[in-house]
Amino acid sequence: MAASEKARAKAEQAVGKAAQAVGRATGNEKLIAKGHAAEAAGNARQAKEAVKDTARH
Repeated sequence: MAASEKARAKAEQAVGKAAQAVGRATGNEKLIAKGHAAEAAGNARQAKEAVKDTARH
């Protein structure tokens, strides 16, 4: 399950970065904010998985 969570984290980060780029290109502040939120969620998920990996070893 950890591998799927790590993949989900990377996907959230990528979606967030893409949304931010599109938001900046179009001047859409809401899209930029949504991109930041998605990227932050991915970062949090990745950190959670890193802590779990550390605890296992």
